[in-house]
Amino acid sequence: MFTGIVEEIGEVTLINERGMTVKGAKVMEDLKLGDSVSVNGACLTVVSQTSKEFSVDLSPETMRRTSLGGLHLGSGVNLERAVAVGDRLGGHIVQGHVDGVGELVSLAEAG
Repeated sequence: MFTGIVEEIGEVTLINERGMTVKGAKVMEDLKLGDSVSVNGACLTVVSQTSKEFSVDLSPETMRRTSLGGLHLGSGVNLERAVAVGDRLGGHIVQGHVDGVGELVSLAEAG
């Protein structure tokens, strides 16, 4: 579970049809293999890591159904670690699992 509050902006250092590696600082503080990380709102599982980067697997469905398919080397991504039991919930309770795809039908500048 996630709060929806971005902890930091990470940087994509590798991306292909099978996976992605992301450089971060804050999220790396206590991250371990198997942890869930929200990347641009999508719940992904850490499959490998160094002190500065973590890697996740990506399926073709994940690439099609999320914003992750449009990323490239150097892209900035919103990162959030999963909520720990006992933490404050300063945002919302969100799962990070995609239920559907929406379509933007209009965009207007306000103010």
